[in-house]
Amino acid sequence: MLDPLREAVARWEPDLIVRDPCEYASAVVAAETSLPVAQAAISLAAVEWGSIAAAARALEGWRVGLSDIVRSTPYVTRFPASLDPSPFPTTIRFREPWVPAEPLPDWWPGDDRPLVYATFGTVLGHMSTAVRSMAVLLDAVAGLDARVLLTTGRGVDPVALGPAPANVRVEQWVDQADALEAASVVVCHGGSGTTFGALARGVPVVVVPMFADQPVNAVAVERAGAGTVVRPADRRSLGDGDAERIERAVRVIVDRSRSRPDLGGPRRAAAAIGAEMAALPLLLDVFPGDRGAVSPWVGDVDQLRGDPGTSR
Repeated sequence: MLDPLREAVARWEPDLIVRDPCEYASAVVAAETSLPVAQAAISLAAVEWGSIAAAARALEGWRVGLSDIVRSTPYVTRFPASLDPSPFPTTIRFREPWVPAEPLPDWWPGDDRPLVYATFGTVLGHMSTAVRSMAVLLDAVAGLDARVLLTTGRGVDPVALGPAPANVRVEQWVDQADALEAASVVVCHGGSGTTFGALARGVPVVVVPMFADQPVNAVAVERAGAGTVVRPADRRSLGDGDAERIERAVRVIVDRSRSRPDLGGPRRAAAAIGAEMAALPLLLDVFPGDRGAVSPWVGDVDQLRGDPGTSR
């Protein structure tokens, strides 16, 4: 990737490089050109910090001190401080623009029971364990006294799961904002998009983590009291015995939201996190269009080159 990035920088003459923490060629090019650089979070800060340590030897092979430069560049994240304490010297937090939700189709006419939104995101659907894991999830929610929307992602045809119970609607894809706005609880894999999307709307989460950053996200949810974690017996997929444990965890939250919605617990914790996220500035307010003021929080472009600053 180095040569194409060098060519892109030479052609476009950017004022700032914003890089994916999993991609380091841009850090090399930024160091070569003395361009300011910031890293945009995908996962929680502890995960991204650890990935730098894992890549340190390779980074030092390109330029002595490059790993320290990467650690010192501003870290831009949509995750709230209460869930995401950051070791980066400059941490800039922002909120995503609010996406208005549209009502879901009336798949259950006359049924006003709580809605459980169940999804394992878009990646799992392309793995060999996808159909088995989703079948277990379907078993877990089939007996709930609730409406259930299960999305499979583009990688799995709902037909592969067989007939759905009367209370369950299986779709490949539904706009996440629409599903979250209607949901009383979300059952998911712990992917950052689903997990923090749910919390941004104050919806408690039952996390079933399997790989990547999902276990770390699950721990954050658990510590915050904003949901429950059900760790699969097989670390990378669902299997025998997992359905019963998932059902039990979801039932507790659904029953509590129905009978005691305002007496604390996961819903109250999720709402507090959602309020914290809503109070963050929009990204355009963090990085205004004025070329002379890359960020009012960072101060000047010299800090974007790696000088320590203020963590927010």
